Amino acid sequence: MKVLPRPYHHGNLREALLKAAEQALEDGGLPSMSLRELSRELGVTHASPRRHFAGKQDLIDALAARGFERMDAILGRAAKNNGQVFKTRLTKFARAYVGFALKHPALCGLMFEAKHRPGAPKELLQASDKAFSHGRALFADGQASGEVVEGDPYRLALVAYASLQGLISISTAGKFKGISLDTLVPEIMDRIILGLGPRN
Repeated sequence: MKVLPRPYHHGNLREALLKAAEQALEDGGLPSMSLRELSRELGVTHASPRRHFAGKQDLIDALAARGFERMDAILGRAAKNNGQVFKTRLTKFARAYVGFALKHPALCGLMFEAKHRPGAPKELLQASDKAFSHGRALFADGQASGEVVEGDPYRLALVAYASLQGLISISTAGKFKGISLDTLVPEIMDRIILGLGPRN
């Protein structure tokens, strides 16, 4: 019986590769993600992905950039000014950030590692900057409404990001000492607001 060769094309192969790569990443970590294995899984020749990604690092960078684009959309919606007070907006924003990180732990780890890699592509860095710009804009709004102390809004937002990232890092399955992060996030934001509130 004649064995037919695997197809070179797979519809939107780039998109299929990114989806399969993310699944492989979440299932088995970075070592389990290889262009050859992904090609086999998608039923295409092992040379097919080279039309979209020169190598594994290119795939990693594209996956990280895609992750930041998704984070950008989620944080953008959370930070949108709907006439709410700063505290409410900040808590909503923080919950969105933590929710994304907990839902995609391996992807987030890859995203942060990729953006700090020497020689990271411009597109990846731009996607990262855009995603994190929502925190800066949120704190700038807080300053404009007199609810946040003066200073560089980027550095003020960094306090919130660092606190949330620390909380995520020491949590287990979305909990810390049995307490859900969804419960802890508002408490932490309350304390940040106390520290970053305007001085009399």
